[in-house]
Amino acid sequence: MSEKPRNRLFNRTQGPHPRGPRRLLRKLLKRNDVGLNLGIGHADDGWAPPHPVILEDGTKIRLLKDGEALRSALNAIKTAKFRICFEFYTWANDATGRAFADALIERATAGVRVYVVYDSFGTLGGNDRVMFDRMRKAGVRVAEFHPIRPWECEFSWRPFNRDHRKLVVVDDHYAGTGGLNIADAYAGNWVAPNDLKPVQLWRDTGLSIHGPSAKFFLASFSRTWTYVHKGGPITRALYNGGVNVPRSAKGHRIGRARQRPDGTELLHDNAMGVIATVPTLASPLRQLLYGLIRSAQRRVRMTMAYFAPDDELITVLCDAANRGVKVELMLGAKSDLPVMVTAARAFYNRLFTGGVHVYERQFVILHAKTLLVDDVSIIGSTNLDYRSIEFNCEISAVIRSAAFATELDKLFDHDKKFARQIEQTEWERRTFWTRVAQSAVIHFRQLL
Repeated sequence: MSEKPRNRLFNRTQGPHPRGPRRLLRKLLKRNDVGLNLGIGHADDGWAPPHPVILEDGTKIRLLKDGEALRSALNAIKTAKFRICFEFYTWANDATGRAFADALIERATAGVRVYVVYDSFGTLGGNDRVMFDRMRKAGVRVAEFHPIRPWECEFSWRPFNRDHRKLVVVDDHYAGTGGLNIADAYAGNWVAPNDLKPVQLWRDTGLSIHGPSAKFFLASFSRTWTYVHKGGPITRALYNGGVNVPRSAKGHRIGRARQRPDGTELLHDNAMGVIATVPTLASPLRQLLYGLIRSAQRRVRMTMAYFAPDDELITVLCDAANRGVKVELMLGAKSDLPVMVTAARAFYNRLFTGGVHVYERQFVILHAKTLLVDDVSIIGSTNLDYRSIEFNCEISAVIRSAAFATELDKLFDHDKKFARQIEQTEWERRTFWTRVAQSAVIHFRQLL
């Protein structure tokens, strides 16, 4: 899941050479200053966790960075009184994974109803099911989403449709979501000590929810649990709560959006909602994203782990920049899937021409998926690639709050300290074979 540190900070695989003093950059790496808080008590990256933002219904939401998000979820689990719902794509059998398993087992033994959904492909080869068998024996209700092995399927075999959601719901008052999976690379030392070096950790973003709005996430989990146990159309796992997204007409494969919602009608001010999507050609989240960007007036700031969108999204982003909106993208300089870095870079020329600013996060793997459009924030598990839209179940929290938008804005600025802006002039100097590779990837991005 993680990469070994490179001997050189910048090389051809990471794009054009940076401007500025390389000695300072290497010095930062030597100090392990990679822009992550490594564990409880660390403040090496200068990030100060923000205070919770209170919404109109009394819900307290808090922006969480890196392993602190998993620590928040683990603490909530340990205080559970009657119910825990746990849904994750990747759950490694490492120190972090076992810490969560132990906490769930302890609560189940104490009489708490514990429900777990894990994705069969996301956990493939990572634990040999030993950890899940141990939880079942302790009374945890464990369900496997779309088993990879055909002979283990109770319903139809759907190996390409995966549950990529990341969700924790405790009792009726706490929920946690974001891009983080259950593994040491995401948690650092926030959950359990491990031997990973800072450059082997992943940069991610999460969200904690305390209060009435947690009900949306509970409803989403309930839909998934019903689908896993009763089968039928995968649309049973689809859920929209608190968000007004018009139902889109089915068109061509990731083609032109036929219905474009007005961003002002999305949800009430100082409120939040949830969009839990399923594999579909008419994704409500896609309609939401396009509508928001089309209605943007001041800013669009996107942090995206895997960026290989359809042509229309590139056009929408460039159109926003051309009408005076400040559009900024934070993408990864390296990835667990290197082809995705090439795919993202294949769009740079069009983005530069349209006036979009592009940054590449350095040192660590970027895994966060966030979008800020004026005062609307979206945090969740959804990448902007074909797999997230057409093959995966995903979940996103949508928040309209100027106070919370300010915090997400600060987090983007913080990542810029550990990123470098890609300039059009230097990008045009890339090699011929790099151009060929990018052209090839962009034509086959539907397969990524």
